[in-house]
Amino acid sequence: MVHVKFFGCLLLACLLVVGSSAKADLRAALSITDGRVSSFYLAIGDHYQVPEKQIILVKKKEIPDDQLAVVFYLARRANVTPAVILDLRLDGKTWMEITTHFRLTAEIFYVDIQKVSGPPYGKAHGYFKNKKRKEWASIRLADVDIVNLVNLRFVSEHWGYSPDEIVKMREQGQSFIAISDKVKKEKAAKKDKKTNNSDKTGSKGKGKK
Repeated sequence: MVHVKFFGCLLLACLLVVGSSAKADLRAALSITDGRVSSFYLAIGDHYQVPEKQIILVKKKEIPDDQLAVVFYLARRANVTPAVILDLRLDGKTWMEITTHFRLTAEIFYVDIQKVSGPPYGKAHGYFKNKKRKEWASIRLADVDIVNLVNLRFVSEHWGYSPDEIVKMREQGQSFIAISDKVKKEKAAKKDKKTNNSDKTGSKGKGKK
């Protein structure tokens, strides 16, 4: 039994080392000096359940930071590897052309937004709002609209924030990297506050007779 526990602990330690090493390799391979950028890449990997080496592969092909999520989102929806999407993109195809290549439509990019006051979501939101749902298949979105909608979905779903909160920050000119970093810290702060409050409540409860 002692040997089993020992080897179990050893295995766990190895896994932790491998996990830390993988993140370190990602930072080194991408020459990341900005912690916010590093966090953004790792969040994409976690959200789309792809290994760091795939993020490295895509990034090395000089895909802009805000388009990384598009590669992995389309790969998931088309049920192909990210490399397939990447090859089509590097071949000069627009994101919409890649979408229709897999017989998908603009509907996959729709995000339920309640309040839009202008750029960068006003135009794309109008396309969906001004057409019946059965007509959404005819919508053709520009690259910039697809990038904004996919990242909106990613940041909103990954960090548990409403799309409208993310839209508001984007309308203020904040980048997705900055927004992701901000909501991550806010979520962590809320969690810490909740934990501290629980600890205080628990301590007071134990003191009662």
